This record gives sequence, structure tokens and C-alpha cells, in this order.
Amino acid sequence: MNLNLLKLQIIELLEKHHKITTVADLLGLKQPTVTFHMKNLEREFGVKLFDARMGRIILTDAGRALLHYASKINALASEARRVVNDFDTLKQGTLSIGASYVPATYILPSILDSFTKSFPGIRVTLSVKTAPAIMQMLHSHQIDAGIISTTPFHKTPLKAQALCKDELVLICSPSHPFADAEAWTPELIAASSFVLHGKASNTRNMTDAWLERQGIRPFSMLELDSLEAIKQAVMLGEHISFVSRMAVQSETAGGRLRMWTIPDLPDERHVYVMTNKDRYLSATSARFIELLEQWRESAQEPLLGDQE
Repeated sequence: MNLNLLKLQIIELLEKHHKITTVADLLGLKQPTVTFHMKNLEREFGVKLFDARMGRIILTDAGRALLHYASKINALASEARRVVNDFDTLKQGTLSIGASYVPATYILPSILDSFTKSFPGIRVTLSVKTAPAIMQMLHSHQIDAGIISTTPFHKTPLKAQALCKDELVLICSPSHPFADAEAWTPELIAASSFVLHGKASNTRNMTDAWLERQGIRPFSMLELDSLEAIKQAVMLGEHISFVSRMAVQSETAGGRLRMWTIPDLPDERHVYVMTNKDRYLSATSARFIELLEQWRESAQEPLLGDQE
């Protein structure tokens, strides 16, 4: 069986674009050449992989099963090519990073600015997603490193090093009815309108766990996927929320929000830089991680153990 990388790329691109002409253009091939490889694949496997429906190419169940492995092989091939081309030069190449919202917004901008100024030939891409999504991207070799806010974890083959604490705090508007309380008790929280993060976020998981432990179901709840939207909703005066301390430093300093310690919060959250131990750590990735470690030292955060 002649299962070369070109055929696997065709499968992955057909799933994305559903047009033979588009795939041919992307690969610099003629349309009959793409069709030839598609027919060869079906002949070699002895099963139908593609369906033509209303001018679109759709993968059959067998085709989607093959796509699962084609995507992994293509990702590994791309990684191998990048490693060879970029090895130990730092003059050109790529760096793919994934980060959850808090570190992407409040930690990485200055670090990425320093990195791109030092290595202008390196093309840097940053994907901002939830912590679980970033972990999955590392598992599937889609990114070189991930920076996420989460509670301690052990997830082979991921290796994580803590950069700093990311404390969860309660926020309210200065005009909130309980804004002048000496401290926020579970009873005050239960009596307040709560703004929740989206269900996929680590902050939401911690919030739900705290509410469950306290036996609290707030009388009114609003769910928003955007941290900025959450802060704006809380500023209106009626709502409260649990958010990262880093995310509200500007608003609390400017008097637009008030920040409180969450009572009886046992979970301790940190920002971690993560890599996949099964993925080669290029010189580009290593240098970026060095910059993160320098930032940690300048922030005077204690060095914590690795998570594997």
C-alpha cells in the first residue's frame, strides 16, 4: 500500500473544504491528479471513502476513520519538518502557543513583545482557548507550548511548571447593596445575583465546586463566556462573580470594582507553562520558556514543582 503524505493531506483538506478544485489549488496540483489519488486510496483500502453530494465531497464513515489517523500523521510530519528546518538557529521558523484567557491577556503580551523583538524571523501564533482545550491541543501536537490557569493536575504526557499564583477573588461594583460589608459570607453570596463563566472554563469548575460545597444556589444566575463581558455586567451594580485577581487589578485600582477574598476557598490555582514530553522541544520553544522563567523570577514568585 502506497499511503504517502500527499494522500493523507488530501483527506484532511477534503474534510475541511469539501471541494476537489480547492484542494488541488491548495496543494498546487491539477484536479485530475487529486481525483486519481482519491480513487487510488479507495482501491488500496478496498472500501468507499468519499461521497459526492450536490457538488461537495463528503467523507464516508470509513473515510472519517482514516481522517483520524491522517490528521495525527500530518501533524507529526509537520512537526518533523519544522524541527529539522528550525533546529538551533532562532533565525527563522515558527512558534505555536496556546493559552487560556488570563495568561494570554495579562502575562503574555510583554513576553511575546520581547521575544519577537529579539527573534524577528520567528513567526509566532497564539491560540486563546479554555484550559482543557489547550491541553487537548498539546496532546494532539498542534502547539509547542501551552500557558494556562488551572488547579494542580497530573496528565501524562504533559509536563507543567508553575509560573505564578492565579488567585480567584470575588468582585462586585461599589454600588452593590453589599459593597460595604466587612466581609463576604456565604449567606451574602447566596443572596446575590451571580455571573458565571462558561461551562468549559477552569474558573467555572472551581466556582461550581465552591457553590456545591457551600450548598448555595444563587437566586439569580447569568452565564457569559467573555471575561470582559463578566466585568462589565458586574460593574452595572447588581451582580457578583468569581474571577482571577490578575484580571481586575486595573478596575479595582481605578475604583470601578471592589475585590474580596472568597470565604473557605480550598483550591489553589496557578498559571502553568506546559509542554508535551512526547514532542521534541526545539530551540525556539526552549528560548520562549526561558523568557517565561525570567518573567517568573522578576515577579518574585516562588519556584514550584513540576506537574507531570
